[in-house]
Amino acid sequence: MVKNSVIQADIQQTLQVRGSNAQAYPLKKQFVHLMLYYPDYAYIFFWRINKPSYRWKNLFVDTVHCKIFRSTKIAGGLICYHPFASVINAKSIGRNFQFRNGLTIGNKGNNNHLLPVIGDDVTVGAQVVIIGDISIGNNVIIGAGSVVVKDVPSNCVIAGNPAQIIRHIDEA
Repeated sequence: MVKNSVIQADIQQTLQVRGSNAQAYPLKKQFVHLMLYYPDYAYIFFWRINKPSYRWKNLFVDTVHCKIFRSTKIAGGLICYHPFASVINAKSIGRNFQFRNGLTIGNKGNNNHLLPVIGDDVTVGAQVVIIGDISIGNNVIIGAGSVVVKDVPSNCVIAGNPAQIIRHIDEA
């Protein structure tokens, strides 16, 4: 399973963002390290392999109150920090997506054709709501407690209810 390129991207991104010394280990040992010491990573791994009743799952993951819809396509590099009370239902989410607890991504008016599309390298704070048929660009930071109901361009920081651009990020 560690041979899967998306899972490899999750492993590498998680270790890099967390600044772990395990980055120097061989890939298999990196995987074991994450499974043993990062239950948030273990949750993502078991979601990726789509085996809800995997016999070893309970050894690594307690009950995590997070729901990621199977129809949501998420590229590699997914990182979650304490994903409790999060619900993720999007058309697609790009690579290196990071989120915190209390995230709600979903449809508008209970219509699953009205789902968000989220770009690459997006970081989302705690207690954020992203709903509707909207697009969030690449390299976006969404501040905690924000409510996002309109399209967001690439390379910016947004926050508030409703979310507004706070500043632009230089493309260096």
